[in-house]
Amino acid sequence: MDDYEHLDLEEVDFAPVEYNQERLPLLTLGEAHALLRVLRTVAGEGGPVAAEADGLSKKIAARIPSAD
Repeated sequence: MDDYEHLDLEEVDFAPVEYNQERLPLLTLGEAHALLRVLRTVAGEGGPVAAEADGLSKKIAARIPSAD
């Protein structure tokens, strides 16, 4: 499948997890596309956070299916 069948999960040293913390809910696909539009708009308008908005929009776009 993923070529990980050879791994024994009992022998993997996972990072410690704090179980008393609540996990944040995931974005819906629609929310992710809305956020992507906002970030692209901010990046396109320029300004002090344009570069950061552009970088974040590229990271998000790479992780979600296209809106088509």
